[in-house]
Formats: sequence, structure tokens, C-alpha cells
Amino acid sequence: MSRPDDAQDYTPDESIEWSEKYRPKTLARIAGNNKPVSDLCAWAKAWKHGMPDKKAAILYGKPGIGKTTAAYALAHDFNWEVIELNASDQRTAAAIQKVAGSASRTAALCGGIRLIVLDEADNIHGNADRGGAQALGKIIKDTSQPILLTANDLYGVSQSIKNLCLPIAFRSLQSRSLIPVLNKICQNEEISCDIDVLQKIAETAHGDVRSAINDLQAVAAGKSELHVEDVVTSSRDPRDTIFDALKKIFKGKDIKEALNATYAIDETPDDLIQWVDENLPAQYRGADMTRGFAMLSRADLFLGRVRLRQNYRMWRYAGAIMSSGVAVAKSREYPGARFMPPSQWRRLKSTRTSRQIRDAVSEKIGLACHVSQKYARLNVLPFIRILFSNSDYAVPLAARMDLDLDEIAYITGSKKSTKKVKTIHQEAREMIDGETSEHIETFGRLGAYEEGAGEVAGAVRAEVRVQPQKPRKEPKKEEKEEKEEKEEKKPQTSLFDF
Repeated sequence: MSRPDDAQDYTPDESIEWSEKYRPKTLARIAGNNKPVSDLCAWAKAWKHGMPDKKAAILYGKPGIGKTTAAYALAHDFNWEVIELNASDQRTAAAIQKVAGSASRTAALCGGIRLIVLDEADNIHGNADRGGAQALGKIIKDTSQPILLTANDLYGVSQSIKNLCLPIAFRSLQSRSLIPVLNKICQNEEISCDIDVLQKIAETAHGDVRSAINDLQAVAAGKSELHVEDVVTSSRDPRDTIFDALKKIFKGKDIKEALNATYAIDETPDDLIQWVDENLPAQYRGADMTRGFAMLSRADLFLGRVRLRQNYRMWRYAGAIMSSGVAVAKSREYPGARFMPPSQWRRLKSTRTSRQIRDAVSEKIGLACHVSQKYARLNVLPFIRILFSNSDYAVPLAARMDLDLDEIAYITGSKKSTKKVKTIHQEAREMIDGETSEHIETFGRLGAYEEGAGEVAGAVRAEVRVQPQKPRKEPKKEEKEEKEEKEEKKPQTSLFDF
């Protein structure tokens, strides 16, 4: 990540971590990844001559290899102002528009270029970030300032965003590139150490520069000399990616190695079988592909038993069959083909927003009808769609459930920009505001009514006590018969008029 060759390359503060103290301030000090840094510089230089074809770039790779550091070093080298929206911030459509929207359309205070940095763009999902991906895509299209995204997994970024960005891959550093970085830090900290110490720390870091520097600081705490026996840092779990596991399953010859590869990834057997199923037709041919799918079907039987019986010990059999079983299904080596993520996941990702709106509508229907969200989605929502075809029902229902534009558009099957949806939403809001004003007026007058109620009641009682009661006159027989005839001729207006 850094090459602290001189005293100007690090922050002179003893209280901060070395990974921050020796964070490189310029691109020239970033160790390794020369090609990505060169591509990043070329993209930045294009902004000096106007807007490039790709207004945004995405830096992707494993954590701790210098992606965010490169973004800030780029801003330092080109004298750009930085606006950052990191992973700890909420990335809803409103939040992204508020922070990055205005910044993308205006230059810096000094009239220069403003760099917008969005960290961990592959983690924009879920209810907390609802609408964030769509808002980010629109900002990239309309921006007049450069935008840099960082991501640990490029496949986790929305396809629509990837199409708008220049992808730049950062790789993990090899041990021989890490050792000079650690050695310079030891020289600046006046620590004497053997080369074997640095070699051991570099190997346990597995290409993670930040972790290597943190390990060095932990080992060197309170020491002026370091020896191999002082290094007690355990080997860090490198956590293979799913692509490493697929390569060992489809290309490897050792079934035990293929099985162990599934243990080293953060994927459940339910997810792993999706990956194998998607890539099997591209990796095997003919009878080998048939045998491979036969193994997958047997693995799926065990997964079904896990779901039915909740006996997760059967996962071991499913994992062994879908890895070692598929590995031994091939009779020869096949030419390499690119591994692809499950198409089902891509379809689910494309409909994520629609499903979130559907669940929100179902929840509001369930609250109004006192039923579960699932029952509302399966049984009541279709009936609500029919009612919304009539505006006489649509407006009261939208007001009763307090539906927003997106939810009304989902129920009607129209775009939220259509006149129909906007009209229903506007009339529903007016109905809600009218009912709110009426309630406020009613409760505002309640106090005055209660104050005068006692006085009015007292006056009425006094008047009743003062006035003598007059004798009641019996109606004449002719008037009584005439009244009865009129009541018989009166038409029935409801079921309760007899």
C-alpha cells in the first residue's frame, strides 16, 4: 500500500495506527498495482480535457489492498476536493441525492474539480438502501464531476451501474512487494529486525497490506529489535473466493482438494449448488455433463431433506457430492470458460425493488385488514388491484393505507409518472389532510364544549323546575286516524323501515 521512502510520506503522530500513519499521500507511493494506478491516472487526466466517455470508475478487489487510499491519493495529486459517502452512511435514494447529487453538478469552491467517492458500492441493498442503486445510476449519467466507486466484489454491484463505470481491478500484493514496505516502516520507527521476520509477517497477511502493517505494529510494540521468535501472529485465514472453489471443482483432479475448497468459502451448500448448476453446462460436455447433473440431483435430495427435517448435519453429504462428485464426473480436461454467477440471482437482483414495494404494500394491507403479510399478499392484494381499477374505491383505499407513489404504481401496474397514479396519490393526500384538519378542529373545540356543557345543563334544569308542567291533551279520534293513514302510505326507504 505504501512506500515510506522519506519523512514527508507519513503523518508524524505517534498515537495513530501505523496503517494510517504510513498511508501514502500520492499515487507514486502506492506499492504494487502499477497497472491499475496507471489506468486510474489516465482516467483522471481525461477530465482535464472535458468529460470522458466513462464519467465514473470503479476500483474493485479484496479489502486492505489500497483502493480507498488510491482514491484519496488521486485527489491529492490532481488537487481535487473530495466528497465521500462511506458504508456507515445510509445510502437511500434521498441520502445519495442529498450528498452526491448536488456535488456532482457543481464544481469545488475554488472552481476546480470535485471528486465524489462512494465506498463499498457492492453493499447497496436491502430496505435501508432502498432506491440507492437507481439514484446512483442517475447521478452518474447526469454528473459533471468525476465519481469513484470502490467494491470488494464486482459481481455485487448492480449491472446498470457497472455499465456506466470504468472497471479497474486491484490485486493482492505478493510477499516480495510487501517486504520493502514493512522494512521502510521499521527504519522510520528505528526498529532493527531480521528479514525473516518481515517474510513471516508478509506471508501470514496473504496480500493484505493493511493487515501486514497492523501485525508489524502489534509485534513491535515496546521493542527496538525483532526476531523470528517474536512473531506470534497466527496465519490469517485467506478465505478463498467462490471462483477459486469452482476452479478446483471443474479443473482440479484431487477430490479432497475440491471438498476442502468448499470449506474455505463463505457460501452455504444451498448457494454453492446454484453456482455449480449455472457453470456446469459451460465446463463439461456430453456424458460428463450428464454425470455431473446426476451428482447435483443427488446433492439436491440431501438439501431437500435438510429443509424438511431441519437436520443440518446432512449438509456435509450434499457438499461432498456437489464438489467431489462433480469433480470426478469428468473423463477429460475441457478448455477454460469464464465462471458466471447464478442467473436466478441476477433475476432476483433486477426485481429486488419491485419485491420490496410488494412487501411494503402487503404489510399495509395486512394492518388494515388484520391479517398476516403473507395472507394479504396471496389473497387480498389481487382483490385490491381490482378495486383500484375504479377511482371511487382507489382514492379512499390509498388514503386509508397511506400509500405512496411507488406503492400506488405497483398496485395499478402503471408507472409512477403517469397522470392516473399522480391523481390518485394527490386526491388521497387531500383526503388525509382533510381528515387530519377535521380531527384537529374537533378536539380543539372539545374543551370549550365541556366548559359550557355544565352551564347549559344547569340552566335547562332550572327552567324545568320553574315552569309548571301542563296537562297533556289527548288527540282527537279523527286526527289519530288521519295520522295512521299517512304512516301507512309512507314508502319504505330501507330494510329497517317497517
